[in-house]
Amino acid sequence: MKFIIATAVVALLSTSAFAADAVFASDPVPAAVAQAPAYAWSGAYVGVNAGYGFGKAKGYYTDFEDPEYSENSSLNGKGFLGGVQAGYNWQSGSVVYGLETDLQYADIKAKEEYEGAAKIDWFGTTRARVGYAPADRVLAYATGGVAYGKLRLDTWLFDISKTQIGWTVGAGVEYALDNNWSLKTEYLYTDLGKWTVTESDWDRNEMSFNFHTIRAGLNYKF
Repeated sequence: MKFIIATAVVALLSTSAFAADAVFASDPVPAAVAQAPAYAWSGAYVGVNAGYGFGKAKGYYTDFEDPEYSENSSLNGKGFLGGVQAGYNWQSGSVVYGLETDLQYADIKAKEEYEGAAKIDWFGTTRARVGYAPADRVLAYATGGVAYGKLRLDTWLFDISKTQIGWTVGAGVEYALDNNWSLKTEYLYTDLGKWTVTESDWDRNEMSFNFHTIRAGLNYKF
C-alpha cells in the first residue's frame, strides 16, 4: 500500500514539473529589432548645382623701358553660377574617397566705368574628394584638384578671351535624403593663373582672376 502511494506521489510531482516546463517553454521570445543598415556612399552619381561667386580681378602692367610707369590694379567681381557634376565614391568604413568633375556656366564679372570689365564666362574642375561620415547619411569632405575656365577682358582697347588652367581647393558637406538622392553645400577657392594679355619689346599687360564660390547641389546616386 505504501509503495502504491509513493508511486502515485512521484508520478504526480513529475506531471506537475512537466506541465510547468511546458508553460515556461511556451512563453513567446521577443523578436530582435532589425536595425536599418548604415548608408553606403559607394557608387557613381550625377547632379546639378547653383550658387554665387566672388573674387578679385587683377591687372599687371610692366613697362620695360621705364619701370616707374609699371603698376598693378584690381577690381572686385561677383555673380551667379550654375552647372552639372558627376563623380564616383569608394567607401572603407567611415572614410569615403572619390573623384568628381563639374562644368559651370558663370557670370562673375568685375567692372569699372571707363576702365572696362574682366569676366569669367565658364569654368570647370576635376577634383579628388576625401571625406568622413560622422553619422549615418552625413558626409563631410575636403576636395582639391585642377581647374580651368574662360577669362574675358573687355576694354576700350580690345575685347579678348582665353581659356586658362589653374587649381582649386575647398570643402563641403553632403546629406543623403534616401538611398539615391543627396543634397550638398560646397565652398571652393579657384586660381586660374596669370594671363599675358599683350606683350611687346617695351611693355607687358597681364591679368588674373582668383575667386571664391559657394554652391548648393543635388545628386542622384546609381
